[in-house]
Amino acid sequence: MKECVGMLLAGGEGKRLGALTKEVAKPAVHFGGKYRIIDFTLSNCTNSGIHTLGVMTQYSPLELNKHIGNGKPWDLHRQDGGVTILSPYTAQSGGNWYSGTADAIYQNIHFIDLHSPEYILVMSGDHIYQMDYKALLEEHKQSKADVTISVITVPWEEASRFGILNTTEDLRIYEFDEKPKVPKSNLASMGIYMFTWKTLRTYLLDDANNKYSTHDFGKDIIPAMLADNLRLYAYRFNGYWKDVGTVQSYWEANMDLLDEDWRLSLTNKKQRLYSNDSDFPPQFIGESGVVKHSLINSGCWVFGTVENSILFQHVLIEEGSFVHQSILHPGVKVGKNSILERVIVMENTEIPEGTYIRIKNDEEPLVIDDEKLYEILHEIKEA
Repeated sequence: MKECVGMLLAGGEGKRLGALTKEVAKPAVHFGGKYRIIDFTLSNCTNSGIHTLGVMTQYSPLELNKHIGNGKPWDLHRQDGGVTILSPYTAQSGGNWYSGTADAIYQNIHFIDLHSPEYILVMSGDHIYQMDYKALLEEHKQSKADVTISVITVPWEEASRFGILNTTEDLRIYEFDEKPKVPKSNLASMGIYMFTWKTLRTYLLDDANNKYSTHDFGKDIIPAMLADNLRLYAYRFNGYWKDVGTVQSYWEANMDLLDEDWRLSLTNKKQRLYSNDSDFPPQFIGESGVVKHSLINSGCWVFGTVENSILFQHVLIEEGSFVHQSILHPGVKVGKNSILERVIVMENTEIPEGTYIRIKNDEEPLVIDDEKLYEILHEIKEA
């Protein structure tokens, strides 16, 4: 018997990320010079002592499955527990893909029952944050809750973009508003749920038999529990958290790593971030750390000028080139005398000599892969 089993939703297509998710699931997108987005949630589980984890994949899972492997970098390669990749289209589903977040858990009831846990932690694999789930579990126990939902305080002017939880002074939830036009609170759900398994199991079975349900936690399960007057509580999270669901937010989250205080937390012994991608350290280059030479022991070669940018391994920037406020994924090559500003260059893309791509501050950063690069160069030639 496991006290708490983690269930990680990692099948997101991430359409708003455009070319970044053209061939990979959103959680598998490169992030922060060395990592993948899913590394944050996997590392949170390891650092929180949750060593039995089911990862539910769906959209383009090949790269994600390869990255997770047997879970060794996160200490999840265990015979008793460990990480298990859970694919859709099971006998339980009658041969269907996951139709919602709740349905994804329902289809894997057999996996959870194998471990007979008292609690279930449901998380998403596409957010950037570092959290101690043990503290969430302890608060869930102390309040004797049926469900505890992690929340973050957002600016009032942004509250209408989120699922908002309205609570009493002791943080007991009495109402859930999905993207309200006039929010009563600025406590936004982070999509992280701690459930008492016995209770959740009953609601999942009922929901699966409801032909009018969308089989979603926020739209169906949570409202049903509120209607039945169950004990739902909010758990305040005060750290950094970002939903990197758009190109703009993805770029912003990467640029946030140029803040040394936030970056240092990635190597904190209690909240260390693990990955399976590279033995080389990420290169975070701020405004005061302009690079004009080869980066020793980094797997990168910089002979041009770089500032306010993040470089992955095996990046080459040749002489006379200038890179500013950009993210260069593994294997990117920038030819001589090129200028790149506010761009995200995807893996193994080669920027020809003399290329000029500068995106204005009031525009969304540009994602460049081979296809986009061809379009740009063709437009320049035509002009």
